[in-house]
Amino acid sequence: MSQLTTQDFLEIEQIREGVIILKNKTLRGIMMVSSLNFALKSEEEQAAIIYQFQNFLNSLDFSCQIIVQSRRLNITGYLDKLKEISKKQENKLLKVQIEEYIKFIRSLVEKGTIMSKTFYIVVPLSRIEAGNIPPEKLLKPSQAPLTEEEFQRCKAQLWQRMEYLALGLRRCGLRAILLTTEEIIELLWSLHHPKEAEVGYYPEIPPELIK
Repeated sequence: MSQLTTQDFLEIEQIREGVIILKNKTLRGIMMVSSLNFALKSEEEQAAIIYQFQNFLNSLDFSCQIIVQSRRLNITGYLDKLKEISKKQENKLLKVQIEEYIKFIRSLVEKGTIMSKTFYIVVPLSRIEAGNIPPEKLLKPSQAPLTEEEFQRCKAQLWQRMEYLALGLRRCGLRAILLTTEEIIELLWSLHHPKEAEVGYYPEIPPELIK
């Protein structure tokens, strides 16, 4: 009996040119979206943002998934810098205060008080939605291989969807950027290795995987 790997349990078949290809041959693109401090806006501004966002959602003729990733803020570099300052500090009172401050900040992070939030939108596209699919592929779309021509056509339509989303979000005061292949790989890795990602560790990605 052959040993199963983590990849066998994932729905992802390939990631190329900033596009995720699933095993059922559907495509996914991922956009990272900025945030805004809604609570600091006036009531009129809040109402305008909500109205604009409602219009944006109602204008969509395709589904998408919004993901909010919460993670303890990585301040390892900040704490290391404080340690260096503490070592060089000749004033004993200031040295003690800096060390106490380091302990306080570390305790806040360990308790999850200091969190960072990142927002993503996952945009899907099936080969059937892309059109011009031969009859034999319509019967079993997940088994028929995705040709290079078909991939490029699907990718172009997926890009159009994401550009439309970015434009609609811009009207709401939000900025959206498309993730590259390398950024998608790092995101997926961080989702499965949250503890390592929180301290800023990411494995080196082989060049052959970045296409």
